[in-house]
Amino acid sequence: MIIGFKTELKLNNKQRTELLKHCGVARHAWNWGLALTKQILDHNKSNPEGKIKFPSAIDLHKWLVALVKPQNPWYFESSKCAPQYALRNLRTAWDRCFKKVSGVPKFKKKGQSDSFELDGKIWIRGTGKIQLPRLGVLKTYENLPQVQPKSVTISRTANRWYISFRIEVEPTNTPKAVDVIGVDLGVKSLATLSTGEVFDGAKSYRKLEAKLSRLQWLNRHKQIGSVNFKKAQIKIARLHQRIAEIRAYSLHKLTTYLAKNHSVIVIENLNVSGMMANHRLSKAIADMGFYEFRRQLEYKTNLYGSELVVVDRFYPSSKTCSRCGVKKESLALSERIFKCEYCSFECERDLNASINLKNTASHVVSACGSGEADFSEVKQEDFSLLANVSKL
Repeated sequence: MIIGFKTELKLNNKQRTELLKHCGVARHAWNWGLALTKQILDHNKSNPEGKIKFPSAIDLHKWLVALVKPQNPWYFESSKCAPQYALRNLRTAWDRCFKKVSGVPKFKKKGQSDSFELDGKIWIRGTGKIQLPRLGVLKTYENLPQVQPKSVTISRTANRWYISFRIEVEPTNTPKAVDVIGVDLGVKSLATLSTGEVFDGAKSYRKLEAKLSRLQWLNRHKQIGSVNFKKAQIKIARLHQRIAEIRAYSLHKLTTYLAKNHSVIVIENLNVSGMMANHRLSKAIADMGFYEFRRQLEYKTNLYGSELVVVDRFYPSSKTCSRCGVKKESLALSERIFKCEYCSFECERDLNASINLKNTASHVVSACGSGEADFSEVKQEDFSLLANVSKL
């Protein structure tokens, strides 16, 4: 199984300058290739009879070597891999756009999402050093796995540099304490398990929102491009990074706990983009990180020998009684206690939903997002036979 490894680099000023040069070369190659491909598309649209073949990544790199590098000698101060991988990524972005998976690629700006890729002779020396072509030996703040990566990606976030590469690990089948568990995600609490456990979300943005707003307010009158403006931008970026890291840390703790201690994990296929359309809840939903929760579960279940089950998004887990299986016609979001009018069963709303998810495990066809089960035709009697509220 292949997973990603990412750690921060410990650099001096000379090394930081070299990394900035490589980022600049990769950004220039991307913007040049994007401008050229847009001109080709515009030409093909206006002249249907004299269409020009859309260039591949190899064609773009050949034209870059022949036309751009002679006019920009500073290209030769950096590794050839930086512009080469930038054009490969550009071609991949266009392919995703043509398949309507994502939008049209955008031009990159200096200082925003700076990154580049390298390959070739890469060695990990000792525990905290890695040797890269054209950059020499770089130190890291933590020990590196003793592998030989074929390629690495170096990126910058909030004036901090990170290196990442892929490593191969063997899946481990850890002993499981619970066979099947249902997990209901929510805004009030991040996750409610069918066992009754409740995990609160980090809500890092909500806690640091006032501080972030203060920094942005102080930066409103600074001259763009000045030294004080750049310092303020770094402070804001670091706070954004802190918010993201707190959220990711809490999600990693929860997903690792679920994957290690449960054989089958049942979750819903939430329509996160549709939920974000609600302007009253969009901030709270984004602060929880529902998509990241599922992404981490997908690879951690494979890593620890468990199974992830994804239930169809139209399955009414909150409206269905976990005891008798009767479905309510409507359930307001403000109703936090589920009350069944048929069997007089009362339960906390999220707990009732997680129990229903657990009970549907036997009907699920797929795991890890490879497919989804449709519960629109499941009979209510099936749920009443599977429910076991006495254990709660």
